[in-house]
Amino acid sequence: MSDRAGTSDDAAQPWGAGTWTAAPADVRGDGDDLLVTAVEGSDAWRHTSYGFVHDSAHALLAPLADPGAVEVTFDLDYDQQFDQAGLVLRADAETWVKAGVEFADGAPSVGAVVTLGRSDWSVAPVPAWAGRRVTVRASRSGDAVTVRARVDDEPFQLVRVAPFPAGTPLQAGPYCCAPTRAGLVVRFRRWTTGPADAALH
Repeated sequence: MSDRAGTSDDAAQPWGAGTWTAAPADVRGDGDDLLVTAVEGSDAWRHTSYGFVHDSAHALLAPLADPGAVEVTFDLDYDQQFDQAGLVLRADAETWVKAGVEFADGAPSVGAVVTLGRSDWSVAPVPAWAGRRVTVRASRSGDAVTVRARVDDEPFQLVRVAPFPAGTPLQAGPYCCAPTRAGLVVRFRRWTTGPADAALH
């Protein structure tokens, strides 16, 4: 299952299918791609360790089937502290998952923040992914979300299996934010949705 690349039933979502949770500084098309400029200070976090609540990340969301999966591809060409991009699953302000690649402490790291009232954060450094194309996939089924990621056409790696309230309607799609600086521009290449993954492994 680790090399799963979606299924033939996955469908490309037009960028216009989603609604922004918080408006970016700029959004423009470039061929089939979407270029998103983040607002300085944009972020998503609730309470844990830092003591603050931030809910200003730029997430382009549309309803996701339950069970169902969402996949987002973007270029990892950013290198400033806490720059990040990937995907979001969101039920409400206190119930969400963000997964992708965040630049922290001198290197890009793949990981996920799972928020059920309070946030947690799991990361793993992936310095070899810098400057390459990343795909993040989240599959929701039952009481869990499974997050996988890969670079270019390499096999998917398991990032996280996390609890998520069963039966809760949610929206999903690409996101980015720039907690510490202005000028982050993320090139999103693709956004698809489809059936949930058939198995964990």
